[in-house]
Amino acid sequence: MPDASFRLARWGALLLPAALMAGALGSQLFGGLIPCEMCHWQRWPHYTAIALALLAFVVPAMGMQRVMVALAAFAILTSGAIGVFHAGVEYHWWPGITACASTPGGGGSAADMLARVLHAPVVACDMPQWAWMGISLAGFNALFSIGGALTILALLLRRKSA
Repeated sequence: MPDASFRLARWGALLLPAALMAGALGSQLFGGLIPCEMCHWQRWPHYTAIALALLAFVVPAMGMQRVMVALAAFAILTSGAIGVFHAGVEYHWWPGITACASTPGGGGSAADMLARVLHAPVVACDMPQWAWMGISLAGFNALFSIGGALTILALLLRRKSA
């Protein structure tokens, strides 16, 4: 039978990314926010974490359950790291690496500039669509994901007291 720390870690590995994805999809579907390319990058590790955490509930071997929870925690941590990068792009601490975080300038003929503008993404990655107390959604994802992943890993490492 799994100990209390492991049960908390396993539920956290499932519920944290599920809640973050519910918030992201809810803000998109009901709040009218349109995710940029880097927003989608942050979602993929959460989808992976949800799948891994669900596996931790169904695989029979306790050792494999722990591995699934640990992998889910690292997937959540990955989303948080992408969130840090995306927030840094939004705060203009560093440049983005995608077309959605760059201006369509760059010279060339008028036709070249027009083509770049027409093919530019609708949503810029370097302009947050929403922020609260100066923290964008990417920043909140970074805070919740990194904090949650470290908590899950700490719970996994906690030993049952005698």
